[in-house]
Amino acid sequence: MKKALMASAALAALWPFAASAAERTLTISVYAFAQDDFKTLVYDPFEAQCGCKVVVETGNSVERLAKMEANKANPVVDLAAVSMADALAASRAGLTDKIDTTKLANFDKLYDVAKDPNGDGMSVGYTFYATSIAYRSDKMKIESWADLLKPEYVGHVAFPNVTTNQGPPALYMLGLSLGKDTPDLQGPIAALGEKKDDIVTFYEKSSQLVQLMQQEEIWAAPIGRFSWAGFTKLDLPVAWATPKEGQTGGMNVLVLTKGSKNQDLAMQFMDFWLSTEIQTKLAEKVIDSPANSEVKLSEAAAGNLTYGEETAKSLKLIPSAIALDNRAGWLKTWNEKVGQ
Repeated sequence: MKKALMASAALAALWPFAASAAERTLTISVYAFAQDDFKTLVYDPFEAQCGCKVVVETGNSVERLAKMEANKANPVVDLAAVSMADALAASRAGLTDKIDTTKLANFDKLYDVAKDPNGDGMSVGYTFYATSIAYRSDKMKIESWADLLKPEYVGHVAFPNVTTNQGPPALYMLGLSLGKDTPDLQGPIAALGEKKDDIVTFYEKSSQLVQLMQQEEIWAAPIGRFSWAGFTKLDLPVAWATPKEGQTGGMNVLVLTKGSKNQDLAMQFMDFWLSTEIQTKLAEKVIDSPANSEVKLSEAAAGNLTYGEETAKSLKLIPSAIALDNRAGWLKTWNEKVGQ
């Protein structure tokens, strides 16, 4: 009886620690994309390593940022994956904390463009992508973004709507090619407006483009590299353009929620995600282009991703402050010049 009481007392003494370990939870907010693969390649292995539980919340950027704002006083999310511009918006709203990169063993492995994308120390890039032009190489020659508006080509072009992720970057590069590269994008939007009746469609979903090209309704469209794989499966000569003005694109980043009670665990998870092993696995599955410069890919994976130091250095990304400060103006000008 005495031994039983002693054992019970010992268990009782240990119980707070056991409960604490069992309740150790990391809540992350991420894009809904490829979550089955992320669970297998990232979340489950991290849970096994940390002895914790990873709770995943998904949704579009607007919904997820709104939830972070609503829970600002008592944060639910510990870490979020968002775009560069959304990271700056969250920082401006006081929703995120500065990242102590000295605690990230994999930080120095990142391409320079991913180390501090907004220049404020509040985010770290985990993947980026190039945006250029997919085109029928037997029908046309693309040497400049301005070639999309040539009379002989423009009637076979799809262009992204300004409300899409690809819209502003493509407009930015078109503006560069036309010598009209002001942050308000008025020049390229006006140029598109003049040709709006010729352009096949101002697309909102890149998934529709492969079918349009297969049906030969379009010959060219600006796309993100993550959409390229579908075009390579067509029995048509489709090429990826390298215009003289360069390529643009975008970057997704990781941020820490201000006031989170699990920032140490969030930092561990961030470092895990940025590791060469995890970045390689995600890239080989053609899920994310690696921000880790040590990743070495198979030819098949590399051909469908934004990959390599030269590519990383060449991307002309729209600064987040310009994107945030001009979004409303871009939409207003678009509606006036191009319409719905």
